[in-house]
This record gives sequence, structure tokens and C-alpha cells, in this order.
Amino acid sequence: MSFLDKAKDAASSAVDKAGDKIGDAIDKGADIADDKTGGKYSDKIDQGAEAAKDALDGLDGKNDDIP
Repeated sequence: MSFLDKAKDAASSAVDKAGDKIGDAIDKGADIADDKTGGKYSDKIDQGAEAAKDALDGLDGKNDDIP
């Protein structure tokens, strides 16, 4: 098993166990970035946060871990 396969498995396992907390952390980071930019890039920040959550949620082939 290659390094990247091991990393993907570890990330998938973490998302399975703590998906809610990871989703909350991504949202909190997006809110902080939005505050720091004065709301100038709100739509782009929101798109990035949703893309990050979708990518992490899809690691195991199911979209069921991150709300």
C-alpha cells in the first residue's frame, strides 16, 4: 500500500468518526476568512468551504458523514 493510499484511508477514517466536527471546523474557518476580508469574497469562500466538505465527505464513496 502506497503512502497516498494510507493517507486517504486515514483521512476517510477520521471523516467517518468526526464528520460533524470537521464540517463545523470548515465552516468556522470560512467565517473567519469572511470576517477578515470584510465580506468582499463571501461567495467564493462559501463555495470553497462547500467544495472542501464535499471532497472530504466523498472519500469513502458515500456522502453521509459531513452535514
